[in-house]
Amino acid sequence: MQKSIRKFLFLTLIGVCITISQSFAESPVKIFVTTNHTDWVYKVNEKVKFKVVVTQNDKFLKNVKVVYEIGQEKMTPQIKENTILKDGQLEIEGGSMNIPGFLRCTVKVEFNNKTYSGLATAAFDPEKIAPTTTTPTDFRQFWENAITENKKIPLDPIMTLLPAKCTEKLNVYQINFQNYKYGMRVYGILCVPKAPGKYPAILEVPGAGVRPYKGDFYLAEKGAITLQIGIHGIPVTLDSIVYANLKYGALDGYPVSNMDNRDSYYYKHVYLGCVRAIDFIATLPEYDGQNLAVSGGSQGGALTIATSALDNRVKCLSCFHPALCDLTGYSNGRAGGWPSWNNFPTAKTETSKYYDTVNFAKLLKIDGFYTFGFNDETCPPTSMYSAYNSITAPKSLLIVKELGHYGVQEQWAQSNEFLLKHLNI
Repeated sequence: MQKSIRKFLFLTLIGVCITISQSFAESPVKIFVTTNHTDWVYKVNEKVKFKVVVTQNDKFLKNVKVVYEIGQEKMTPQIKENTILKDGQLEIEGGSMNIPGFLRCTVKVEFNNKTYSGLATAAFDPEKIAPTTTTPTDFRQFWENAITENKKIPLDPIMTLLPAKCTEKLNVYQINFQNYKYGMRVYGILCVPKAPGKYPAILEVPGAGVRPYKGDFYLAEKGAITLQIGIHGIPVTLDSIVYANLKYGALDGYPVSNMDNRDSYYYKHVYLGCVRAIDFIATLPEYDGQNLAVSGGSQGGALTIATSALDNRVKCLSCFHPALCDLTGYSNGRAGGWPSWNNFPTAKTETSKYYDTVNFAKLLKIDGFYTFGFNDETCPPTSMYSAYNSITAPKSLLIVKELGHYGVQEQWAQSNEFLLKHLNI
């Protein structure tokens, strides 16, 4: 029996090793955590066992102290214990959950004055997770009115060729256009195939933060117009120090800026700017006028779903680990989406509902590819399933269970395949 358990654990850990980050792979001490179900999925009230292996330079690290915590993800742990791993291995009785959700085991080891950690997150009937947020009765009208009002502002598009970035196959531009208020602009990098013809288009919306953008050359060279946009109204080709200064200065905390008011909340101009980007794409003579996709991850995953729900010109979407899902989760005793807020004041709670990914997901009518992992500590899987389970449109989900808040080649390959197929490339 012991041999079979070790064989199972060894084979499972090989799969984990394939997906871990390079920085983790280079660490001399590694902590592998997995469960006694290979897919990490359980039924409500079913018991889970977590299995732990600690190695140093690929050999079992013996007689080391480990501290482990088990509890509903992002919540106060129900179990907190420590023990000595005599042979570098440990099996932990993790308990269960009596409602759909995720139970996380986090393991830490202090060795040679450094702390190492690993985790695994068991899913309990995840397809039954329902959102805690509600949809305002005027949700659709609010956004229809906002888009209509925004269209009154002239687009005033400007395209600046970037000769140093152009390739044999592509013309590359920094573009900008007007959005939301006179003088407020959206900037991005546009890649357009040089060969004469009409092309489908892909709008790529950004994850959180403040940074420059380089453009998507890969999908453009496959035969698509690609547009990567920023959301902060600043050029996307500046020196890195400019973005660092803004990140820790004027734009610090932007995800909660003016959240007391649905009309002045920071993300209002962001969501409208994404729709405006489609208006810009529609002006391009190279665009085929029919085939358009939206893609993004994290904050960009939320923007992907919102844009696709708000604009019927979008034909398909690809979404990685979406943020802003079920923002009221913490107020209801479970994990909520990024950015994480506990116990909203009433005004912020009401504002959040107009921007929650869940409420846009309910409106989707187009085919979508979705992907995320169970170990995501930034966008909790409970929150992401709240949105995914709310979608009634055609959808497919790729779970890479070991993943935290990052992507791997398997996800990018399947996303690209999905986009190219649906755009007839």
